Amino acid sequence: MSSEDLTRDMKRTVGIEAAHMVGPGDVVGLGTGSTAEFMIEELGRRVREEQLDIVGIPTSFDASVLARGNGIPPGTLDDVDRVDIAIDGADEVDPAMNLIKGRGAAHLREKIVDGMAERFIVIVDESKLVERLGTKSPVPLEVLPMAVRPVMRTVEAMGGDPVLRMAVHKDGPVITDQGNMVVDARFDGIDDPGGLERALNNVPGILENGLFVGLATEVLVGRISGEGRIEVERRT
Repeated sequence: MSSEDLTRDMKRTVGIEAAHMVGPGDVVGLGTGSTAEFMIEELGRRVREEQLDIVGIPTSFDASVLARGNGIPPGTLDDVDRVDIAIDGADEVDPAMNLIKGRGAAHLREKIVDGMAERFIVIVDESKLVERLGTKSPVPLEVLPMAVRPVMRTVEAMGGDPVLRMAVHKDGPVITDQGNMVVDARFDGIDDPGGLERALNNVPGILENGLFVGLATEVLVGRISGEGRIEVERRT
């Protein structure tokens, strides 16, 4: 089995596991990304086959389309007064369960929904575990279009290496669901994630950044065991 197939199977395993942590009547924050897709698909199966009564709060247009396609009743934050459980992936997870998120450019909505949730379950494969944030991934910043250049200059002064994220299958930059741009700011390791999170959000023009500090309540990690089987490690 190829490494891509193994990674996909790890993502599927933790996604399905997390979907079974949702109970009847829950308001569920639906994450965005390849691992969250497996969770949404399994939740949809439970809705159809087990008549599971839930409301999904999508964190992106992509998650909304996927939820509708799988029969999950979608809602908005105007419709509910709580989020019981949010489930989402991450680009990096450190030993304190701090995260970098935003590879899918949905981190602004994700942080709003995940921050409201009584339980925020993070689902990742083992490649996303790091000893220090910033080891592999840049910190995504959602930035007002008019402020991109001033923000990049400020981030450089803070010791970061900012790059405007460009689209792959269209000309020009990535545009978020809110109509903003994404600047990926690479730091040479992040010793104080909470301090950097606050500092970045104090920069005029940055609407939100991809550092999620102190929000995760549990992390499900898909791993390959010594016998070559996929197992789920739970971190709290």
